[in-house]
Amino acid sequence: MLRLKHMVVASSFKAVLCSISPLLSLGFARIISTWGVDYQVHVGEYGVHWNFFFTLAAVSILTSVVRIHPKHCGLVGLLILAGYQIWLSSGLNEYLISHKRSADIITQNKEGIYSILGYWGMFLIGVSLGFYLFVDTSSKGKNRNTQVMQIWVLAASFWILAIIFDSYIERVSRRMCNFAYVMLVFGQNFQVLSILTLAGFASYKKNLVLEDAFNENMLGSFLLANILTGLVNLSVNTLSASSFTAFMILSVYAFTLCMVTGLTHFCGVRMKFW
Repeated sequence: MLRLKHMVVASSFKAVLCSISPLLSLGFARIISTWGVDYQVHVGEYGVHWNFFFTLAAVSILTSVVRIHPKHCGLVGLLILAGYQIWLSSGLNEYLISHKRSADIITQNKEGIYSILGYWGMFLIGVSLGFYLFVDTSSKGKNRNTQVMQIWVLAASFWILAIIFDSYIERVSRRMCNFAYVMLVFGQNFQVLSILTLAGFASYKKNLVLEDAFNENMLGSFLLANILTGLVNLSVNTLSASSFTAFMILSVYAFTLCMVTGLTHFCGVRMKFW
């Protein structure tokens, strides 16, 4: 029995490593490529060696090891965020925003490592919201109009919460992924969803083509967005760009991202390594 249990655990761990291997590969590839071209990297964002691909891999590991039903993900995510915010307010935030770094790997990458807790809590809450809004059909009388109303209410609620947390608890900080930042991210995302619901009335029972394109190729569109960002930063001095220039760059950036993602969807291409 013990041997069988050990084999199951080993098999599960192997599956987890297999699932995150593309993210780890992309993370190390980003380190090598940015160093190779002397690309500007602000160490205060994630740390000296860390990047968001490693954060995604860490969240994936935690999600695979600590299995939680979608119905309970929201509560667990809130508890994680609350505990993390208390830790931040108790002095961790001063450590994370400090420019002092020792030689050990944790201090070198303190922003990326500690913010994993915030991103994990954000992910769990997102899973719970997605389950109740789009998957759970147990609620009677739940129709599209109700769903649209819930999305709009959530968008407004998260924006209000972001303002409250930013004003009275702690300023929004992506490098720490604090409670205010998580509320801001949800507010922005639900605002986009609420706008899409308006466009969705034109096709009542079908998603917009662009929605399906991004849904089917999330990793591919994320990588493309990173590459486009890198090309812009290597080609243009963005810090000294005028408002008009910045607007034009963002417009071309958004158009290119949507166009390429839409074409890959039309051609049936999907970036999935595992």
